Amino acid sequence: MNIGAASEASGVSQRMIRHYEKIGLIPTAMRRDSGYRDYSDADVHRLRFIANARDLGFPIDEIAALLSLWSDRSRASADVKALALARAEELGRKAAALEAMRASLVHLAERCRGDSRPDCPILDRLQLE
Repeated sequence: MNIGAASEASGVSQRMIRHYEKIGLIPTAMRRDSGYRDYSDADVHRLRFIANARDLGFPIDEIAALLSLWSDRSRASADVKALALARAEELGRKAAALEAMRASLVHLAERCRGDSRPDCPILDRLQLE
């Protein structure tokens, strides 16, 4: 199938398919006589795997490791679990940081009168060095 069909079947944009091919996450597509890329069902399956991993917050280097484990039938599931737990821990740290930022903004907004006066604790906080 051509790149448009592969994109539609996998849910991955054509631009990202080309990028994944360039960085080696998917093998270089065969070329038709016309020069167009030709993707197989296996390529689409791999693209879906990558998209699902991205949706779970895995960065490219960890997706490459997961792809390697996926294709290694002698893998230990403990290796996959370790990657997943490490990613979950990192996401937890990021979620905590985002919650702290949200709480700070809510606190600042609550202290701001929001009227026609020029004084504003939000701007006062932003100008701190």
